[in-house]
Formats: sequence, structure tokens, C-alpha cells
Amino acid sequence: MRAAEAAGTIFILSTISTSSIEEVAEAAPRCIKWFQLYVYSDRSVTLNLVRRAEKAGFKALVLTVDAPIFGDRRADLRNKFSLPQHLRLANFEGDLSSRVTIARMGSGLNEYVSDLFDASLSWKDIAWLKSITKLPIVLKGILTAEDALLSVTHGAAAIVVSNHGARQIDGIPATIEVLPEIVNAVKGKIEIYMDGGITQGTDVFKALALGANMVFIGRPMLWGLSHNGEKGALKILQLLKREIDSVFALTGCRTVKDITRDMVVHESRYSHL
Repeated sequence: MRAAEAAGTIFILSTISTSSIEEVAEAAPRCIKWFQLYVYSDRSVTLNLVRRAEKAGFKALVLTVDAPIFGDRRADLRNKFSLPQHLRLANFEGDLSSRVTIARMGSGLNEYVSDLFDASLSWKDIAWLKSITKLPIVLKGILTAEDALLSVTHGAAAIVVSNHGARQIDGIPATIEVLPEIVNAVKGKIEIYMDGGITQGTDVFKALALGANMVFIGRPMLWGLSHNGEKGALKILQLLKREIDSVFALTGCRTVKDITRDMVVHESRYSHL
């Protein structure tokens, strides 16, 4: 969060983070903060999260639509993944229902999600969410033109083209592959963001060329954090910026508006060579 604040970019905090809404807001008060929301079967829990995010100065809700349940994550099963004892799902301490605390004790995230997330989440729930908050709703987990258009119809402010790190279904396409179809369908009605596979500046450029308004990164920030904490995370953002500046210069683009679709083609175009 502090690295994002220093770099002047957006930070998205997950519902199931190990730092609470309030802790994060206090740590970086000037950062542009969005809240990634999972909808709980007990809607009072969801409402409580929304109110806390509003109070803490978060500027948008990122509704996760591709994880009503968690997929079979084989790596997690092999590694016997569970939340380490010294960490906690910080948004569910204190005044929230004991059901949340009980469900997370001694179990992995799969059990937590199965027990508490609303697996019946549907398009009509966007109307409910819009009825309880004035924050813009960004839908995360869109992979088809059909769902992108339904997002527009149901009042989403923006969408994130995302495959949840390819951890939900292992055969789904890469986000960069489905992005053009979605951009063509939406026709500028709402903003389109993308995540997945963004590890260097050229990846950012490709996404922008194919129509994304913005990209998000996840794993590179963890690499930076693992290497050198906050300084490492900031270094990752600085490296990305430097690489973006470099690819702009090498392609003759002064601004994002100078990037054109034909600057990126599929590798199959050259398969006959």
C-alpha cells in the first residue's frame, strides 16, 4: 500500500487480506484505495464491509464475480496450503459475526469460501449492491464479450478482464487473448481493465494497445515484498515505469493516445515464415 502511494497508483485490498481496511487506510492515507469485495451468504457481513470501506476512504468496490467457490487448486493441495498461524483474516476480528471467526479457525481458504461465500451470486445482486452504496462497482473476473455486455446492462462502472490467476479452471484462456473481443463488444461504454501475466513494461504496452484502459499486477509485487519489503515493492513499480517509458520511446509513442491496435499482433501471423 505505501509503495502504491509513493508511486501514485491504485491499490486494491482484498476482503480476505491479512491487514484490515482500517489498518491499510491509516498506513497510506493518500493512496488511491479500492476494495475487492466478496459477497457473503450473510449479507449483513457484506454490508458491514462496504460501510467500513466507505468510512476509510476507499473510492470503488471491486466485486469478485469469478469465485462463488474456489476451484481445485492442485498446487495448494500439494503444498497443504493454509493460513500461517501468525497471520489472520484481519477484516473479521472484533465486532463481526462469530461465524466468520469460527469458520476460519483450523481450516484452509477453500473451506472458508465454501462455508461463507454466496455461491448463488448472480447479476441481480449488482442491483442490491448499488442500492446500499454510491461507490462505483467494478466487476472483476470477466472473460467473455457476453459477460462484458451484461456488466454494462447491469450498471457496472468498469470491468476487470481477469482469470483469477488461472487458479479457478486451469484450461481457461489468458486474459490478453480475450481482451480484444471484449473491447470490440463494449465499444467504450465503460472502462476495461486487465490483470494476469503482467510482469514487465512490454506487457503493459500490449494490453493498452489491445484496448485496456489500465492494468493491475499481483505476483510481481509479492516478489518485491519477498526480496526487500516495502522498498522492494516500490522498486517493482519503478522498474515497470522505466520499462514502460522505454517501450514508448522504442515504438515512437509520446502518450497512450499514440498507441495503436496494429502495434500488437498474434504470433500466428508469422507462423508461415
